[in-house]
Amino acid sequence: MGLYDVVDVVQANTFIMANVATASLDLPGRFLFAILTLMTLIASLVFIEEAVYIYRKVPSSKRSIIIWINAAAPVIATTSCIGMWIPRSTMFTDFTAAAFFAIVIHKFLMMMIKECGGQKLLLRRFENGHFKISTGPCCCCCLCLPRVPITRRTLFWLKLGTFQFAFLRPVLMFLSIVLWTNGSYTLYNLSPKGAAIWINCFIGVLTIIALWPVGIMFQQVRTLLICKKIIPKFALYQFILILNHLQAAIINILASQRIIPCAPPLSSSARGAYMTQQLLIMEMFLITLLSRVVYRRRYDDLEPPECLAEEAGDDKQTSKIIPNGAVSEDGLPRV
Repeated sequence: MGLYDVVDVVQANTFIMANVATASLDLPGRFLFAILTLMTLIASLVFIEEAVYIYRKVPSSKRSIIIWINAAAPVIATTSCIGMWIPRSTMFTDFTAAAFFAIVIHKFLMMMIKECGGQKLLLRRFENGHFKISTGPCCCCCLCLPRVPITRRTLFWLKLGTFQFAFLRPVLMFLSIVLWTNGSYTLYNLSPKGAAIWINCFIGVLTIIALWPVGIMFQQVRTLLICKKIIPKFALYQFILILNHLQAAIINILASQRIIPCAPPLSSSARGAYMTQQLLIMEMFLITLLSRVVYRRRYDDLEPPECLAEEAGDDKQTSKIIPNGAVSEDGLPRV
């Protein structure tokens, strides 16, 4: 029996023990599973209600993008709930959540562009502006990097940076599942001869490349879109990213190193998976409720740049300077 056969047998036994543990839950365990399932159901219902509101109140140009972004937390909660009840499906549910959030990253960048009035209006607002590229997660320490002019070409490269992740992440997830069914991909086999470490490293590089354009665009438009609540929206997006990727990776590493102890019939890996799924359900439930508060508002467009320039010119003309040097906007002297 080869190494991969041994690993597959161990993984199969882990899934069997996890299924046995699910079937033989005690009363507190059943209560916990019921509460987490209820949280998932409530999060899904809140999202459906929010999607109906967005469909009725939001212009068609922004509708699908905002619904996609709002769906991130409920989808992750649903996949985690399915993985909690059916441990054998954990790999498929994790891959589904990861592929969905890869698309959400691209949608968030497009939402910031749409909130500025679209690409044409954004270019007119910042026609003499420059992007600050010394931002995270790639170049936050490289303060000496020059600023890049805001042009149609730079916007294209920013959108390409997130689109490549939205396209390649599902492709790599599909490849991983195909290799897993063939016995060539094992999640906890991080040896150089295994496929998992190479695919995960490549996904990590693509993730960093995709997050960089979002950070660049946010630094540019956060002052302009403060009335659109872009800062809390970006914070919620960052929370989902950290909890769904960094938190899960830390727990998986602790489980693979046996730092999370086994509790028969659950192995360390099975306990780590349970901890990740249960934490994500609670966290995504809270984020779903916060997203409803943040995204539920009137979606009025920003004023065009020409209107802002005309208002500024009118203000200069109406302001008068009186002899003693005081300035009065209505033409009356100040007392």
